Amino acid sequence: VQLQASGGGLVQAGGSLRLSCTAFGRTFSSYVMGWFRQAPGKGREFVAAINWSHGRTYYADSVKGRFTVSGDNAKNTVYLQMNSLEPEDSAVYYCAAGYKQSLDPSDYHLWGQGTLVTVSS
Repeated sequence: VQLQASGGGLVQAGGSLRLSCTAFGRTFSSYVMGWFRQAPGKGREFVAAINWSHGRTYYADSVKGRFTVSGDNAKNTVYLQMNSLEPEDSAVYYCAAGYKQSLDPSDYHLWGQGTLVTVSS
């Protein structure tokens, strides 16, 4: 069972990126799928999450209105659409699976490998 994240890259401020996180080995229809990010020298920060059971979404205040999390059950994939990117959004982005929605990374038991997002000013 593993999560594979992709879609990171270099983008100018104001631009957009879409991250993908695909689960291999099982379906995650009863899980909460979260996105976190970690900038150099900082802790892992909650970004967004989706409860796959009912589709409810959750966002950090810093990304609300700019980022959108969604899921595709048929592809076992969660997406993070990031618009109006700012240099402060630069970080390694991780997807994770947990049993409940939480801002605490320790509540998520399965993690992808991370994908780097760099936003230039």
